Amino acid sequence: MLSTVEDSRTEFKIKLVDDLEEIVIGFLNSKDGGNIYIGVDDNGKVIGLKNNIDLLERQVKDRIISNIEPSVLGLFDIEVLEKNNKKYLNIIVARGLEKPYHLKGMGMTTDSCFIRVGSSNQKMAEHLINKLFRERTKNSLKNIISPKQDLTFTDLKIYYKEK
Repeated sequence: MLSTVEDSRTEFKIKLVDDLEEIVIGFLNSKDGGNIYIGVDDNGKVIGLKNNIDLLERQVKDRIISNIEPSVLGLFDIEVLEKNNKKYLNIIVARGLEKPYHLKGMGMTTDSCFIRVGSSNQKMAEHLINKLFRERTKNSLKNIISPKQDLTFTDLKIYYKEK
């Protein structure tokens, strides 16, 4: 048994599931990120993984990188852990900075944006998607550096008159 329970930062899966990307997106869009354990049942008991662990690890990595936008490189890590001679995976997902994250090719819609609520994922409401996108855009525009930092008011006045 792992010394944790399923909650807003922890998810257990017995095997690799079809909705892995949705779970990862939920953690990326949350305030704290989280951990996904594959090879662990809902009670935290390590069941272990029978198949090729290296192949499974590559499949997980490829699915996360290929199916989630914006880029999640550097926002997750995968560990192979072992307990009682049973190997399992821990996918560590950081809180993303370019929210809202969504399923690739579906745009930022209520069907492709997810957030973690308690021990489950929920589809994001449209107003929350818009709010997170506005915050991301505002932050990125604020950080753009002008290529001409040495302009004076006189230079600007001349430029304005020319235009």
